[in-house]
Amino acid sequence: MALRPIDNALPITPERPKKQAKVTVLPHKEKADFGVNDENNVPLPPPLTADSSIDYTPSENLKPFPDPDVKIQGLVGGLDSKDWLKMCESLNDVRRLALFHSNILLPILENVMPVLVKAIKNPRSALCKTSIMASSDIFKAFGEKLLEPAISAVFDILLLQLLLKAIQDKKFVCEEADRTLKTMVDSMSPLLLLHKLQAYVGHSNLRVRAKAAVSISNCVSKMDLEGMKEFGLVSLIQTAANLLNDKLPEAREAARSIVVSSYEALVENEEQKKDSWESFCQSNLPAIYVQAVVKIVSS
Repeated sequence: MALRPIDNALPITPERPKKQAKVTVLPHKEKADFGVNDENNVPLPPPLTADSSIDYTPSENLKPFPDPDVKIQGLVGGLDSKDWLKMCESLNDVRRLALFHSNILLPILENVMPVLVKAIKNPRSALCKTSIMASSDIFKAFGEKLLEPAISAVFDILLLQLLLKAIQDKKFVCEEADRTLKTMVDSMSPLLLLHKLQAYVGHSNLRVRAKAAVSISNCVSKMDLEGMKEFGLVSLIQTAANLLNDKLPEAREAARSIVVSSYEALVENEEQKKDSWESFCQSNLPAIYVQAVVKIVSS
């Protein structure tokens, strides 16, 4: 009987799998807590934002430049910067130059104004507010020089932008625009400014219309009878009569103020004031408006 050959090869032992490194996975809550204040930990400081570096300094706290001639040289370049923080810094420079060195700023004002308008249109609220504050200081410094032919067209665009910003959603921008519109009225001849504002009292946006009405009311309150007649007293009363039916209370209140200011300027003789006022209204207003206008002063 033949013997089976013996296999001298060593048996193959299967390789044991390598032990994997242990990985610790944090629970979802632990991962979410990184960088968050917890009552058991030391409170973390609030994160810094770009807007936190913006300086909204009131006009009365601004200071003159020790070297305004040097500062003016790079002003337009800074205003044209693509870095909005640099633009804000340059707009604050404009404010200081306007208030304390207006004679140096005036020669380049024609170049500064379009950039100012562009900044007001910017959707970044910090840049928008800074540019509105710069507009206010420019009004204080230059007044009705802004209505001169070289700049008048840009002023028209600026005025519309201020009216639009006074009605937008962000409260701190609205409030700044309202203050600037008031400064504008205080800084300019009411007669010249009325011609600019008159274009917006019939605006399709009722909120813009109301803001324009308020500025017109503020202008009229500064005028005497001669100024009203030069602008057109009949036109003022007709504007007020139309606004008395406006949907917004702000516009209606402005209309009443225009009527009162016009009435006080027109009537000087205490004994005849009622008759002369009624006669004036009847002669210049449609019948449906007369009673409403007369009633304002009689009450």
